[in-house]
Amino acid sequence: MNAHHKTDTDIQLELQQIEAAKLNPARFDVLYEKYYKPIFVFVYRRTENEDLCADITSMVFLKALVNIKKYQFKGVPFSAWLFRIAFNEINMYFRKNKAERIVRLDRTNLHQIVQEVELESNSEAEQKMMLALKKLDNDDIQLIEFRFFEKRSFAEIGGIIGITENNAKVKVYRILDKLRTLMNSKNSG
Repeated sequence: MNAHHKTDTDIQLELQQIEAAKLNPARFDVLYEKYYKPIFVFVYRRTENEDLCADITSMVFLKALVNIKKYQFKGVPFSAWLFRIAFNEINMYFRKNKAERIVRLDRTNLHQIVQEVELESNSEAEQKMMLALKKLDNDDIQLIEFRFFEKRSFAEIGGIIGITENNAKVKVYRILDKLRTLMNSKNSG
């Protein structure tokens, strides 16, 4: 089950845990234990550096703990708030250090994106897709990564980057259109 899809009972239990942490910061440990690994993996996929990942993940939970009293339930799980903090911390690190972002591609992901842009999937199309992906900016790559590599729903993507579910869907489909154009252009190969 995707962590973003929770039952009403799960959401109510999590809201109780959040309220307990707001009253007593020591009660934040339940949330920390529940989300440490998913946040660590999220950060690691983008940095591929265990020490850096540990530092950023620690900062995410520190900021969450310090700001827990400001947290307001907005219809999405608490994890979306944590992922948004992680997303911002990662972006801040790469901006501050002028470092290159890591993007891992595998054949399955490429195949799925090629199919999504309605092209016949073969090794030539996958090569063109790799070239087209290199022409996208970091924001576009992150959306493709969320949707196709991490299999996140549009609602979850919206929660992470702070936009509506519909806006996330529109942005992803515009990027797919851009990829289709790049792959069909004479300069793509």
